[in-house]
Amino acid sequence: MPSAQKPMRYGHTEGHTDVCFDGTGSCIVTCGSDGDVRIWENLDDDDPKSINVGEKAYSFALKNGRLITAVSNNTVQIHTFPEGAPDGILTRFTTNANHVIFNSDGTKIAAGSSDFMVKVVEVADSSKQKTFRGHDAPVLSLSFDPRDVYLASASCDGSVRVWKIADRTCTTSWPLLQKCNDVINAKSICRLGWQPGSGKLLAVPVDKVVKLYRRETWDRKLDLSDPFITQPLNVVAWSPCGQYLAAGSVGGNIVVWNVETQECIERMKHEKNYTVCGLAWHPKHRQIAYTDTEGNLGLLENIGDGKKPNDKVASTVTKDYNDLFDGDDDDYLNGDMVEPQSSPKAGADEDDGDDDDLRPTSGHPRRAVIDDDDNSLDIGMIKANLNLEKEDGDDDQTSGFPALPLSSTQQPFYDGPMPTPKQKPFQSGSTPVHLMHRFMVWNSVGIIRCYNDEQDNAIDIEFHDTSVHHATHLPNSLNHTMADLSTEAVLLACESTEELASKLQCIHFSSWDANKEWTVDMPKDEDIEAICLGQGWAACATSALLVRVFTVGGVQKEIFSLPGPVVSMAGHGEQLIVIYHRGTGFDGDQCLGVQLMELGKKKKQILHGDPLSLTKKSYLVWVGFSAEGTPCYVDSEGTVRMLNRGFGNTWIPVCNTREHCKGKSDHYWVVGIHENPQQLRCIPCKGARFPPTLPRPAVAILSFKLPYCQVATEKGQMEEQYWRSIVFHNHVDYLSKNGYEFDENTKNQAVKEQQELLMKLFALSCKLEREFRCVELADLMTQNVVNLAIKYASRSRKLNLAQQLSEMAVEKASELATAPEDEEEEEDFREHLNAGSAREWSRPPVRNVQQDQEMEDAEETDGCEEAEETPEVPKQRPNPFSKGVTSAEATTPKSVVIASSSQGRVNPFKVTSNKKDPVVPTANVLDTMSKYSKKTSLSGSRAANKQNHLVIKPLTPKPKSKQASAASFFQTRTPNSSEKTAEEREEKAGNEPHEAKVAAQENTENRRPKTGFQMWLEENRANILTDNPDLNEAEIIKEGMSRFRMLSSEERMAWTEKAKGGALNDLTDDKKRKRPAADEDEAKKNQEQNSEDSNLSKKPKPLDQSTNVRLSAFAFKQS
Repeated sequence: MPSAQKPMRYGHTEGHTDVCFDGTGSCIVTCGSDGDVRIWENLDDDDPKSINVGEKAYSFALKNGRLITAVSNNTVQIHTFPEGAPDGILTRFTTNANHVIFNSDGTKIAAGSSDFMVKVVEVADSSKQKTFRGHDAPVLSLSFDPRDVYLASASCDGSVRVWKIADRTCTTSWPLLQKCNDVINAKSICRLGWQPGSGKLLAVPVDKVVKLYRRETWDRKLDLSDPFITQPLNVVAWSPCGQYLAAGSVGGNIVVWNVETQECIERMKHEKNYTVCGLAWHPKHRQIAYTDTEGNLGLLENIGDGKKPNDKVASTVTKDYNDLFDGDDDDYLNGDMVEPQSSPKAGADEDDGDDDDLRPTSGHPRRAVIDDDDNSLDIGMIKANLNLEKEDGDDDQTSGFPALPLSSTQQPFYDGPMPTPKQKPFQSGSTPVHLMHRFMVWNSVGIIRCYNDEQDNAIDIEFHDTSVHHATHLPNSLNHTMADLSTEAVLLACESTEELASKLQCIHFSSWDANKEWTVDMPKDEDIEAICLGQGWAACATSALLVRVFTVGGVQKEIFSLPGPVVSMAGHGEQLIVIYHRGTGFDGDQCLGVQLMELGKKKKQILHGDPLSLTKKSYLVWVGFSAEGTPCYVDSEGTVRMLNRGFGNTWIPVCNTREHCKGKSDHYWVVGIHENPQQLRCIPCKGARFPPTLPRPAVAILSFKLPYCQVATEKGQMEEQYWRSIVFHNHVDYLSKNGYEFDENTKNQAVKEQQELLMKLFALSCKLEREFRCVELADLMTQNVVNLAIKYASRSRKLNLAQQLSEMAVEKASELATAPEDEEEEEDFREHLNAGSAREWSRPPVRNVQQDQEMEDAEETDGCEEAEETPEVPKQRPNPFSKGVTSAEATTPKSVVIASSSQGRVNPFKVTSNKKDPVVPTANVLDTMSKYSKKTSLSGSRAANKQNHLVIKPLTPKPKSKQASAASFFQTRTPNSSEKTAEEREEKAGNEPHEAKVAAQENTENRRPKTGFQMWLEENRANILTDNPDLNEAEIIKEGMSRFRMLSSEERMAWTEKAKGGALNDLTDDKKRKRPAADEDEAKKNQEQNSEDSNLSKKPKPLDQSTNVRLSAFAFKQS
């Protein structure tokens, strides 16, 4: 029988991997860079025993029930085998050991390390150690002479040495290898081998040949080579009889020679050409286990049983096999497909997706169906040759390998599309039920594991946050197969048996009474198929197509029928989502429907059995809610979809986990989704669809990416970011509408981010001369940002565009002005805001940073005066939607562009102000991003104060010509443009109509007594001027405001007191004394930044620079 190469399987994470058989050959043992030693009963063992020996295992050796490992803490340690109990440390090095080996009788071990040392240690008494010094670089590998006289070692210094163990002398040394400075840089790890038994020959892999040296004389006997070897050899291994020698190469080739005849009896190519780094012969059979540097394990069987491989034959055979079966068909041959194939091309297209459960249970289970030997290949070949399987694959592949129901001549009558077997019900976050150790659920609350082996049938519950509840161990006497976990309860369910009904059991651990558990039996012949928990309720779906709802304390509530058999369900808060079969799918597609309902006070159905979108030929693998309560689901092709509430409850794909997978058979197993921060939490599974329970899987975090076109371009990238921001903040509206608390800051931050992206897109479109597109983008902007866009357009000499935008701004302003003032409208506005809809702005837009800043500027002054009249109001949560719009808006020329000079429209939202200087330049919308979070709490509470105490009076905006307004809006802050600014100021003054000046005079006449800010400014004006000597009056006030704002609220109050004649606190004095130094630093920083801005060169700007400065620099480039 010719030799057979079994398909490789995943064993460890990528990195150097070692392999050997145990003494009897009953199991394969491997170690890898994940720090685990795994014991495999055979290559198809899906649940190998795992012993964790450290963070990273470099090498291991096994003999007489002792396991020796070289691990990353620089020790060589010993464990019992197969129990894996630690049994002490044999020796230590100053760096890690690279190779450990036993001698032939298992009494000694040798270890070679990266600190150039080789040590030989007695296993029984580790104090008896011998150290061999002489290598000038890290030691690569070692080999004990079978007679225990010599020890051979290879090193990165390029030499292979033979040592006499008794007196630690170096007998001989050959300069055979290429020198290097570290093991990771070595061309080959040069694993040496003495011939078993006699120890007559020492085999050394050198480049593409194996050199054999004679014992005692140390001369070279012969070289073994083969044209099949194209890259350096890495490892050699002798068969236990000493007759054959196997060698593995860096290019993934394995060659076996008969040493006496020097003929090659076996050639094998690694299926993915990975470096072979471990080889081990079976002690009794002609088998070789091998591992590669990616952590995979493979097996070669029946070596040397066939005739000598002829080069030509070998290559043609592999070619034919490769053409016939590509990677996807391995599962076919391994018996994964048990049921009739669901789709014409399922074998090729569906990978392992169509066995009985539609959830493949493991890499290669169930060999019983087809034995993966030559015969199964031959049937396939014969069929292929006889053309019984049609070329186009329209024939149902039940006539293929699995079970072979039809005789080879019988043709099926129907050759249309075949129905897809319906996917079985499952619990999200669980692994298949037939496993002995499995996850029953892994969600954002915790993990429930089930152990069902000879010793124990039990359930372990573990909470991510132990403050919710401590970990619990329960006996599983009822054989529960389903579980769900929330912060209130654990829900378990079992199927019915002949004697017992199907039961639902709830452990309500957050109950305040003594009875924490309740159980409900289902009616006869009704089996529970899916369960879930929400806030205060539990639900189960049964085989009678019913969903039964219970309170968490055990009261039966609503029952409703499902249109088809359930697939899965999930709960979160008041929401329940149920996914079921709407009908039969064809050609590998599932036909699923989804119902989403709210079980709160007002019970209502949101989705009424809509079809569930799945990727072609895929099935559902996870359904649940994000931590913020948005329904999501994942299909077997790795596409994650989320409900887009802002677009009519449609489903939007937000991530494709396949893009993050390295190999075709790797998958991500989803355990949770978060919208803020945007995180997809999942477990990477190499070569499988789900993780094993041990070792404990590590959770990886993937980012979201909407499948927009051309995301490699700047435009595509910003569009994707903008819409992702909108989709991922829809939950804020949902929460606010349903009366939940949510963080206002998050929402403001989101709006700010969205508007900033729109502005960048606008600038980009301007640069590309796409003016119509600019108007479309402006349609999505808030009113403030439209004003900024107008300034940008006029700066970029695009007057037609500026005109269009002005009209739009007038429209938006009139919509704002006619807005009704009740809260519900405000809610409504928030919804539109997040949906990016621009037509129904029914409220003043969420105040952008700039507005905030201006508010503050004004409030610093006005707020202080009010302190005299109004008692302190306790601080409230900042509310950027509050209606108290402040004085700054009156004096800043914000409304100028909106109302052209002819329109003297009244804005009821403006508050009259007696501020002194109406020339303060407006801070721009996108400035001062970094200061934002600090300010909101202050500005919000002050806004709230105003709302309570101020009378809102109408105020007529000062009309100005458009040119003047544009100029006044855009006072640049770069020193180089100071002349320009002066010109603009003159022009502005000239163009300013007479009424405006009169209004300004009136303002100064009606002014109140001095405010705290004015007093502070008088005292600190000198400081400001010394820091920035060339500032004009308006800029001094501006600078003063920003500094005054940096004082603590107590200090500002103290200034207000002073304005009334009170004395300043000592504290304020102290702080004030410390201020100037800090101010100087800040001023210097500003100047440096400004000079950089004015440079207008094309080098990338620092990130913290305000977007506005960048945009304006951008607008000036042509000029």
